[in-house]
Amino acid sequence: MIRVLVVDDDALALELHAAYVERVPGFEVAGHASGARAALTALADPERRIDLVLLDMTMPDGNGLDVARRVRAAGSGVDIIAVTAVRDAATVRAAVSIGVVQYLIKPFAFAAFRERLEAYRAYVEGLDRAAGEATQSEVDALLGSLRTVTSPGLPKGLSDETLQAVAERVRTASGAVSSTEVGESEGMSRVTARRYLEHLADVGRVRREPRYGGQGRPEITYAWVRG
Repeated sequence: MIRVLVVDDDALALELHAAYVERVPGFEVAGHASGARAALTALADPERRIDLVLLDMTMPDGNGLDVARRVRAAGSGVDIIAVTAVRDAATVRAAVSIGVVQYLIKPFAFAAFRERLEAYRAYVEGLDRAAGEATQSEVDALLGSLRTVTSPGLPKGLSDETLQAVAERVRTASGAVSSTEVGESEGMSRVTARRYLEHLADVGRVRREPRYGGQGRPEITYAWVRG
């Protein structure tokens, strides 16, 4: 079994990602950490075997890049997958330079998460099978197993670009927003906006809130889930 440390300062994301890990064959949760210091403490524990870290990049007590650098400076070879909403090129480049093997951008569906873990498992199994000096084809296969991630695992008809735009609209709003408000601001129909918002709710990035006013049933609005 591949033992995984899940690191995220968002309690809901921490619980969700741990549940996702348990759903992928060959993986088990070795521990949870809600911040940088807790992650470093867990990784320094000689009694706890950790093979893989799912590492958030932004936490109140330190960022993921600093955690990864300190882990490498301590001589640890633990593998790291970044699981974060941070997507700027400088952070991605820095993550790659310190040995982050995968970079998964929030929000995402379980299918995308599973695909990354399965690719990582194929990489580990390839390493286990390799004996002595590897051939060029074996090296290519090992590295390729980490880079053959295809679709983002979104439901049919949803695009990653539009999902990110809708997510940003909700994240930066001063309060909960309706599908009508998102649709008007993003230039799409209310029905289309609601599909994206419902997907974000399903993956735990937004929460549904009723908005009361006037007669009839309350309107469903969506608020960003913050740590």
